[in-house]
Amino acid sequence: MPKKLLLLPPLSACSAFRAPGARPAAAPAMNAARTGYRVFSANSTAACTELAKRITERLGAELGKSVVYQETNGETRVEIKESVRGQDIFIIQTIPRDVNTAVMELLIMAYALKTACARNIIGVIPYFPYSKQSKMRKRGSIVCKLLASMLAKAGLTHIITMDLHQKEIQGFFSFPVDNLRASPFLLQYIQEEIPNYRNAVIVAKSPDAAKRAQSYAERLRLGLAVIHGEAQCTELDMDDGRHSPPMVKNATVHPGLELPLMMAKEKPPITVVGDVGGRIAIIVDDIIDDVESFVAAAEILKERGAYKIYVMATHGILSADAPRLIEESSIDEVVVTNTVPHEVQKLQCPKIKTVDISLILSEAIRRIHNGESMAYLFRNITVDD
Repeated sequence: MPKKLLLLPPLSACSAFRAPGARPAAAPAMNAARTGYRVFSANSTAACTELAKRITERLGAELGKSVVYQETNGETRVEIKESVRGQDIFIIQTIPRDVNTAVMELLIMAYALKTACARNIIGVIPYFPYSKQSKMRKRGSIVCKLLASMLAKAGLTHIITMDLHQKEIQGFFSFPVDNLRASPFLLQYIQEEIPNYRNAVIVAKSPDAAKRAQSYAERLRLGLAVIHGEAQCTELDMDDGRHSPPMVKNATVHPGLELPLMMAKEKPPITVVGDVGGRIAIIVDDIIDDVESFVAAAEILKERGAYKIYVMATHGILSADAPRLIEESSIDEVVVTNTVPHEVQKLQCPKIKTVDISLILSEAIRRIHNGESMAYLFRNITVDD
């Protein structure tokens, strides 16, 4: 009669057996790292890492070890210098003037972390680039949608951003997006840093910005004024895809088809709806980039009797000659947050002031990592805000 063979479990399974009454073995040390998180900066320049350093200081953490640089041929290279396996990774990317390089840095770092087996990859992008290209223009493209798809493909699983140019942009993403607000910090600045702010009026430099201005006015219990007229040029006036294809001469028209002709727009003369005489005028918007429209609005408000003019915006891109134009204008002060690095512009124009928003970003990181609700960061925020 053949002998029965005693089959022993493999070595990995033997660890599951223990003598009766013996204590269970301690979990491997690597499991402890899986509950941790790391914060990386996707840009190695001093101006762009400033916000990342502020956030990590508030979190009591160290900035992750990585190297981001440009090759001599212009290619971007990213090297992660520590293990990220099983951890929640937060990539902080502020957008400098070279937008396309910043986007590539973010994409390559996200893909490198995905390859290194990070558990979750969360992008902290205070100013989301290409957010103004979120609508179809003639035969153009919705670039913001393309960027959202690229970020998902690179490995991002979540995004924290601030004051998207259009809130509908959140629908472009296939993963969660937390669109934080900078208005509490700007409102606090108005109350603490603007003398006699009770004599102020909140101004929308175009009808498009009226909802934002109304939100500020209602929270501060102040009056509201709106600038309207031919000097304003808004995104809504630009052609969209419905004007395509263009009219063709001698085009064949169906004899029974007579569509009503759309009348061309004609803007009325410049008008300020609301009283600004003898008041402090505070212009609010989400982005201040080309400042010509803000300078023109300030001139109009001066003519209507405003004796001091402030401009408040979340994202201070301040491109081209913006610092010089602000310095030479009737604007007394421009207040922006540090979502975008603008230290060079501040040296050129002392009228530019900065409000730090690292507090809300660090709290968002802490809550997401701990699985806590984000509702506290959106308290008293309505759909129109």
